[in-house]
Amino acid sequence: MNGKPDGQPAMTLMMNKESAVLQGSFLLADKLCLPSSLSSIEKADWSRAGQPVLEALGEIRGRDDLGGRPDPTAASWKKTTVCVVWLKLLSGEAGEDVETAWRENPFFSLQNGLPEVNRVVLLELVKSTAAAHIYASFLLSLPQSEICTELERLAEHVRISPRQEDDVRLLLEVWWELWKGGAGRAAESIETAFADQFARLSSMSPGVSPQAAKRLKLDSTDLAASLPSADVLHILLHALKDMKDEVSSADLCFQALTVALDALYTSFLIDQEVLLPVREKMDILFRAVSSRGKNPEDLSPELIQEAQRNLRASRTPSRFRPSSTKLSEALKVVTELAQFWRNSGILDASSAPGYSAFQLEQSVQRVVAALDRPEVTDGKTEKNTLRGLLKSLSLPAVKSNPEVNAKVAATVIGHQLEDYEKFAVLFAGETSWAARDETWLDCLEKNQAAFRQPDTVVSLSSTLMSKLRSGSADVSRCRKLMKVVADIFSALSLEDKNKALAAVLRSSSRGLFAGSVPSAVTDGFEQELNMAFNCIIQVGGGAAAQGNLSTAVSLVARVAFQNPEAALRSCCHSAVFNKGAFSLMAKILQQLPGLRRQRRRGDEEESLDDGSPGSLLCGCLREMIATKSLSAGEKEQLLVFLGLLMTPDAAAEGEDARRSFVAPQEVVNTFVLPNLSAQAVGSGDAEFSLKLLHAALSVDARDAASSPRWLLRCSPFPLLYVLAQLHDQALRCWEQPPEGAVHHWSTDTRELLEAVLDTVGQAVGAEVAAVPSRWSRALFWLYNKVEQLDWTVRFHLKPVWGQHFKNEAPSSLLAVCDLPEQDWSGLDLPQYGQGTGLLAWMECCSISDSLQSTMLSCLSLDQRRPDHVNMFSKGLLVALTQTLPWCSVSQWSRLLRGLRELIASGRLHVPFSLEYVDYLPLLDLRRFSCELRLSVLLLRVLQLLCGSSCSHWLSAGGWAHVGRLYAHAVRELMTSVRAKLPLPSPGASTVSKTPASTDSSPPPSIKAAQMSTDPQKAGDSPLKAQPEEEVEVEVEAAPSQEVLFVLSQIFCHVQHIQVMKPGGQCEPLFLSSLEILSHYEAVMAAFPDSCSALESDNTRHFFSTITDNLENPEMKAVLQQKIAQLVSSAA
Repeated sequence: MNGKPDGQPAMTLMMNKESAVLQGSFLLADKLCLPSSLSSIEKADWSRAGQPVLEALGEIRGRDDLGGRPDPTAASWKKTTVCVVWLKLLSGEAGEDVETAWRENPFFSLQNGLPEVNRVVLLELVKSTAAAHIYASFLLSLPQSEICTELERLAEHVRISPRQEDDVRLLLEVWWELWKGGAGRAAESIETAFADQFARLSSMSPGVSPQAAKRLKLDSTDLAASLPSADVLHILLHALKDMKDEVSSADLCFQALTVALDALYTSFLIDQEVLLPVREKMDILFRAVSSRGKNPEDLSPELIQEAQRNLRASRTPSRFRPSSTKLSEALKVVTELAQFWRNSGILDASSAPGYSAFQLEQSVQRVVAALDRPEVTDGKTEKNTLRGLLKSLSLPAVKSNPEVNAKVAATVIGHQLEDYEKFAVLFAGETSWAARDETWLDCLEKNQAAFRQPDTVVSLSSTLMSKLRSGSADVSRCRKLMKVVADIFSALSLEDKNKALAAVLRSSSRGLFAGSVPSAVTDGFEQELNMAFNCIIQVGGGAAAQGNLSTAVSLVARVAFQNPEAALRSCCHSAVFNKGAFSLMAKILQQLPGLRRQRRRGDEEESLDDGSPGSLLCGCLREMIATKSLSAGEKEQLLVFLGLLMTPDAAAEGEDARRSFVAPQEVVNTFVLPNLSAQAVGSGDAEFSLKLLHAALSVDARDAASSPRWLLRCSPFPLLYVLAQLHDQALRCWEQPPEGAVHHWSTDTRELLEAVLDTVGQAVGAEVAAVPSRWSRALFWLYNKVEQLDWTVRFHLKPVWGQHFKNEAPSSLLAVCDLPEQDWSGLDLPQYGQGTGLLAWMECCSISDSLQSTMLSCLSLDQRRPDHVNMFSKGLLVALTQTLPWCSVSQWSRLLRGLRELIASGRLHVPFSLEYVDYLPLLDLRRFSCELRLSVLLLRVLQLLCGSSCSHWLSAGGWAHVGRLYAHAVRELMTSVRAKLPLPSPGASTVSKTPASTDSSPPPSIKAAQMSTDPQKAGDSPLKAQPEEEVEVEVEAAPSQEVLFVLSQIFCHVQHIQVMKPGGQCEPLFLSSLEILSHYEAVMAAFPDSCSALESDNTRHFFSTITDNLENPEMKAVLQQKIAQLVSSAA
């Protein structure tokens, strides 16, 4: 080892004033020993010779403490002195060479100025300066074999005369410091340097192997793994036994017996640390500190930390496990000591100081409890003797001082001593400290970080609520405390905030404001609440959306912690009445699942109809709806808000990933069922309730793992009946409601109602099919109830009763359809007399896809007989005319599919007449046969419906509905036409050559028919076609020509219907006309060869002539403008 050790610059001691004082004191002490010296001094001579050393150390310590602010470096002089003296002793024993020492010893400058010393100097110095803990810390840095050697020398020294109580006290203090170990104290480099020098010097001593001497400090695991032959407990126990006569005071007697009992307990009676509950540990610590009789103002962190170390050491297995000492031997020695001191009359608790008595009481309790365990079998006689002796001791129970307790807890928390976070939980919940001690609030305010745990925050909230409820609460103090607690809560992580919110909500929906609260405190919170939500609304999404959301979540969480109900009420108000705020509010609440717990009103839990507790949010929304009238826009915001909250948060993980803020079941029970009850049918809230029910079912449908079983807890059969009633009312949605009715169904609501009824029916039907016997009574109840409704309603409920009941339809249906008798039965209905079979058949086709498939497959029609096909086609035309006005959009789409299948299969005969052309077009129209026939069929239906015999059927609303349905059919026709000739993409070539048709002919000449408002008459105003001889070159017909022809026919049909339909021009048909013209123009542009300049001119003239029949000038002008743009690119 050359030079100074790396990493130990602090240990290289330079000569300074303190060094000179210390060296001079030792030289003077050496002179006082004359004719002897410090190297051969006797124990009895130290009191005289060692006085200069003690005075020098006192002078250094006094200089360091000047001004009450000790220098940490100077404060370590006692440890440095012990270290240097010990190394000086070892250096002399090893005969160390000076040339080696100055290079390898960092303490050389100080050590070399000291005279030679012996072990008496070292141990008496330790005893005189109360440095047992320093001596023990150096011992702990050595291998256990060396520890035993040094303890043997210590034991030998204290046995030497003159023996006094100080010798016993030194032995006990070193003993207990070894048992406490280095835990709780930071490792110091001086101890490491000492261990290095000890190993180096030991290797130079005769008879010591270098390998043994080089072993450094071992941890407890290493010590336990390599047990030496020496036994630390044996050395110390027998030394104490030999010194028992020197114990003459009760204080020292209690201390000695406590150390012996704790050594016995930790060495033999436990094999792992005994963990105490935090409250019990805190109580023991309080009593330990109180027993010292200290003034609360004099309590220091060091005193409390030392008490904690003592407590831990007395319950942790000793690192010095006995290797030769047996339990029986240890029991015998301890029993002998206790018996001796008891017989001597000094084991008297009445004359003992409080702290010693408390320590002994604790030790006795531990040892007696351990000896009572049946597994302790070794040394049975000694065990019983000691147990009886200990139980006979009369030790006073030490009580803690509440004032001291609060100070101790505050000190532990303030200096972050052991278990300070656990102490903080208990500290937060001590209402007695909070009520009368300023220390409590001061500690809370200065050490907020220690209280940032969910449990601690909840305890603080409980304490604060207790203070607010007390009649004599200091308002300013309460407001200050509320702010501190809210600040602590705000610093929690989002996960911990939710834990705290859930706990607060379980206690009360009003949080800190449960019960009577001073108005000054309430007013302050109202201001904070308003400011928080004003800030959130003003900032909104913003540029830094995620950062703003996090801030908004923190603001809402803070006010919700103080008063969950008020915070949620503000969230609901903002979501409904601030335009567009519903999305932000939903995002905020989805990140605060702690607020989705049950709601309480007062002390009684409020439950919904199904017995499950309702959430606080739903309660706030329900109260808001009951007290305020919502506009249509506000209802829509509420609907979307609840829909978002019913959807599980996609960003959530674990269990929360499958949970929504509000359960669909709860929304249905709270907002849907009350508004869809039998008494509320037809009310203005029914439509909103349907939308909400549909939203709940849609959320459930997105989660395949969650079947709609929650519907079974929402009165499913009464719900189905009410939905069936509503559907019955909505069958003629465009009709004016009867006098006195307050609600008018829209077609969109009817569509929604059908979707909801089908979804609920399928969900309930699945559960009924699984356990049919359980639901039999409910099924019969529902079946009997719907008998009074329209017969079509029962088919929507078919999934519910499955095979329990036959399909029931008008008897006339069975005449046109071969339906199996085991599945079908007829109903004698007055409105379905003879000849109405196809009407009933058509209605069945519109109800569902599966029912339509049954109707088509079982249709009774002999296609080999033309008269049957002709009669069926005519009857179907009449039935379609009767059915069309009362179809919903989905039903109409379903009927259109059925009509296509009938036309394609040849069962429906629809002749196509060339009403708008002069000459037969030689085009291949077979691929468009279905579209053309369907368009003609719809024209015939509308002609019949608009005729004088039927036009009075419908009101203005009915005609508007028919117009919408026909426009829907035109859109489907256009979709089909587009699919058969896709247009090139915008990036493709603008000129397209189309394949030739199988036939070629000049383009057909088109005649314009002047449309009369009487659909039975159509005057002719033929337009002269271009003479055939003027066409020099015939252009080959192409598919694009056929598309243009089909589009022109559909356009004519639409305009024809637009002119003859009662009730004025129809906007949906106007838009359909524009769509046809736009596509016509696109085809002409994509396929220039499909139309010549002359043909496009004829088409424009023809379309303009037809459009002139429109009455609405605005529609006419727009269409004429669009027609004028139909110019062939070939021109």
